Amino acid sequence: MTIELLIFDCDGVLIDSEPVASGTLAQALQRAGVPLSQAEVHRRFTGLSGEAAGRLCREELGLADPDHVFADAKSALYAEFSRSLRPMAGMEELVRNVKQRKCVASNSDMERLRRSLGLLDLWTEFAPHIYSAEMVARPKPAPDLFRLCSENLGVAPHRCLVVDDSALGITGAVAAGMAAIGFVDPADPRRGRHEALKAAGALQTVEGAGELARALEAFSGETAASPASKPAVPAAG
Repeated sequence: MTIELLIFDCDGVLIDSEPVASGTLAQALQRAGVPLSQAEVHRRFTGLSGEAAGRLCREELGLADPDHVFADAKSALYAEFSRSLRPMAGMEELVRNVKQRKCVASNSDMERLRRSLGLLDLWTEFAPHIYSAEMVARPKPAPDLFRLCSENLGVAPHRCLVVDDSALGITGAVAAGMAAIGFVDPADPRRGRHEALKAAGALQTVEGAGELARALEAFSGETAASPASKPAVPAAG
């Protein structure tokens, strides 16, 4: 497979933001009278666009106006990002070693991207090719965001490879005519991640940056060098 463009999801792939986001949202929901645990918030909200998260709050959690909950959570989230946000282990090295063109495709809005990914050196590795769902009519799992990446960088969909940790992202990539690798955080507490990503259409699933680097090499020759600290092991799935 000849790959000319690598498209990375942000949260949970490039940056270790999802546990922080789940914790701050759980606390905000609890203050609003919705007793969801951090684990339950992580399971139900991870990967959703702002619009989809609002719909979940209204239709399933009974919050007539969830905007104040999200504002509460956002204030706490950005403060915590500034204190503790880190890249996913090994991802900075992997991204630096990528030979192909690359971009970010995230369901987050640009403000959140600037105040999360923008805190790290990874931002400069991708800028200006950092794309948010607010730039298109429909977020993931629609193919719109991935098609925007393909069009803006001038690469045909069948020569693009998406790396995403959510079934929504994998579904959107496949709908856009792209191949996809499902990324699993080794510390993710949710069960069945490999199975869920494969069911959405991932050609392969991997755990962590070391396995991802080896998967990229297998797909396209010498796409990236494996992080030196990781011994070679077969890719998961």
